Amino acid sequence: MNTIIRFSLILCFLLTVSFSVSAQFMADAEFNILKTGYNKIQVSGTEGTRFNVVEEGNGNFDNQASFAYRLRLGYRFKNRHNVFGLFAPLRVSYNGNFEQPTRFFKQNFLPFTETDVNYQFNSYRLTYRYDFVVTDRVRLGAGLTGKIRDAYIEVEQNGISSKKTNVGFVPLINLYASVNANEKVGFILEGDGLASPQGRAFDFELAGFYRLKENLNLRFGYRILEGGAENDEVYNFTLINYGLMGFSYNF
Repeated sequence: MNTIIRFSLILCFLLTVSFSVSAQFMADAEFNILKTGYNKIQVSGTEGTRFNVVEEGNGNFDNQASFAYRLRLGYRFKNRHNVFGLFAPLRVSYNGNFEQPTRFFKQNFLPFTETDVNYQFNSYRLTYRYDFVVTDRVRLGAGLTGKIRDAYIEVEQNGISSKKTNVGFVPLINLYASVNANEKVGFILEGDGLASPQGRAFDFELAGFYRLKENLNLRFGYRILEGGAENDEVYNFTLINYGLMGFSYNF
């Protein structure tokens, strides 16, 4: 929690600095329908039982569509420098049963017994991006993102629960590309990502946008969230597919 507070203070400071140099303010809201492609879990990473909540053979769980949203605030100054703060909550629940005795984080769970698996991966991000190509039709940029993850995995069965939590910092590379087909219509490819021997994280959207008004854009598209980590404490790799609708307003 202290890390999240520090992140918020840094974001406020940077946004204040940006405002002082006559920056352009941006607000963005995104709404999602999402479905899990896979969610492979093992806690601990050395003694737990590995299972995939959306694959038969490890368990028999539902995989219904869920809903999520994202909120982003930012500034652009000198037409090339961008600072953004993003809040992206994510919580997905699965209901079903294991097909074998399963050990999850110091607790054993029975097979063929109704079980809930709750997965949270809230993301707080601060991004600086520099746009190195800026024309009337094309804008290309790259930068750095600092992400704080507030995550947990919880298994519940017969009134017994076991929960593994994790709060940590992850550095990512930010990439951006937009192309205007005409004055009203265009396309965006944007996201954060990085891979290392300890794990990986990728979060990218591909969307088309329509300019409703001079400062108001509507977009529809697809987002992919994929990544995870493998160590002695946890093995977890997740793929989530998003359908998205978003609104962006520039002041």
